[in-house]
Amino acid sequence: MACVIIRNTSYQYDQLQPLVFEMIEKLAGEKIKLGSRVLIKPNMLSAAHPEDAVLTHPQVIRAAVEYVLQKGARAQVSDSPAIGSFEKILKQNGTTEALQGLDVTCVPFKDIMEVDIGKPYGRIEMARDVMEADVIINLPKLKTHSQMLLTLAVKNMFGCIVGFKKSQWHLRAGVDDMAFARLLVAIHEAVKPAVSILDGILALEGEGPGKRGRPRQIGVLIGSDNSFALDMAVCKMIDVPHRNMPVLKIAEEGQLIPSWEIDGTIPQVGSFQLPGMGNLIFGPEVLRNFLRRHTLARPVCDQPLCKLCSKCWTICPAGAIKEKTDNIEFDYGKCIHCYCCIEVCPYGALHSLETLGGRLTRKLVDKVS
Repeated sequence: MACVIIRNTSYQYDQLQPLVFEMIEKLAGEKIKLGSRVLIKPNMLSAAHPEDAVLTHPQVIRAAVEYVLQKGARAQVSDSPAIGSFEKILKQNGTTEALQGLDVTCVPFKDIMEVDIGKPYGRIEMARDVMEADVIINLPKLKTHSQMLLTLAVKNMFGCIVGFKKSQWHLRAGVDDMAFARLLVAIHEAVKPAVSILDGILALEGEGPGKRGRPRQIGVLIGSDNSFALDMAVCKMIDVPHRNMPVLKIAEEGQLIPSWEIDGTIPQVGSFQLPGMGNLIFGPEVLRNFLRRHTLARPVCDQPLCKLCSKCWTICPAGAIKEKTDNIEFDYGKCIHCYCCIEVCPYGALHSLETLGGRLTRKLVDKVS
């Protein structure tokens, strides 16, 4: 049976550190041995400040590192950002300062190795550091996600795909959310973190997971030895049916969600704002291209906020964004609705907008169901 530990706390370090220590000790302490190599995987999407609630908070990372060092193990903090310098992200997030004086290695994922994650994907390229670590500590952030509804413990392992190869996988999955969710579950199962500790102290709601989202104080830290159980607990906390989350729907179909017990109390978080999303691709194959173009929520730009920084058209796996003289232009015929552009926009200029066709179709589906 999986264990989910829930504690109310803040980022005040004398309160936070003992709770992180408690969670790792109870859930994975026996696995972290003298001299073992421990990979700590936070969420380092792109450059942001702690108050933006986009990245794992530096104090959570610091506490995990201190626990590992106390056990006499070797600590490494790594991720593969969607875009931008890993070093810049660590500095802007305050992680560089938080880890100052600690004997820890902080490097982005670079070297890759082929890993068989099973059908239908077979052998894919993943970060060598992850696959060769003795223990993995997963430190996700509680955030919404415009494509996957929420990005929690399971999805945080997608960062084990290095650099722009993540965009290539978005392109291969296309507009099929379930295909992408199936990939995320397979990657997680190949990595199998020993423990996941979710930073839900300052969460991100609305149009996450980037700066378009809105920070919201929740004040909760959640740890588990099973990522699926942790994600289930979050759904229960914010009152979202777990099958609305593609990753958990795939996991349930694959019988990957274990029975789980709670150590603590699940707080009730009301009116947690989710992104305006939804996969309305259904019906005969000949109609799906039409439905994709006219019913799915699409990325749009608030032009006054746009600085033409190039990050959106650089990250777009489908090449659906073009730079114009004083704005950007979307080719919705090419757009695969992965919302990578929204994730990486440093100015919060991009967001998703449901089409009129999408709103009408959703009302029709709701009436029928």
